[in-house]
Amino acid sequence: MTLHWKLVIDSADPHAQADFWAEALGYVVEDHSTLIEQLLAQGAAPPEATLETRGRRAWRDLAAVRHPDDDHDKVSDAGLGRRVLFQRVPEPKTVKNRVHIDLHSAPGEMEAETARLESLGATVLRRVNEQGGQWVVMSDPEGNEFCVQ
Repeated sequence: MTLHWKLVIDSADPHAQADFWAEALGYVVEDHSTLIEQLLAQGAAPPEATLETRGRRAWRDLAAVRHPDDDHDKVSDAGLGRRVLFQRVPEPKTVKNRVHIDLHSAPGEMEAETARLESLGATVLRRVNEQGGQWVVMSDPEGNEFCVQ
């Protein structure tokens, strides 16, 4: 039996993080507005748990991105495959990530991909060139490390 899973990343601004990572990965930002409107109408969720972003209702403290080709729930728009969820937390990031994402660029395109990610708000932390390969260690707009190969 296999398990369904998602990667969850703590963040100060889940919607900004979702926007960055959707662009970085070629994913789509999930649209939870249909589910939220249903829950609000039923009194099952308080309006203060939501905000307006991209012209639609969204959860204040959660945002997610999913692979555009994977199945998703038609009501909640939650991805049922490759998915990253960003959740608001009160404390800032203080130490190196214990888990990170590796992005694999097309052969010969590592520098172009690095430049594209910088244009989206990422920062180059260091370049690594070892016998086993080379990659660029970057950070997203909130300081979470990831690598580009």
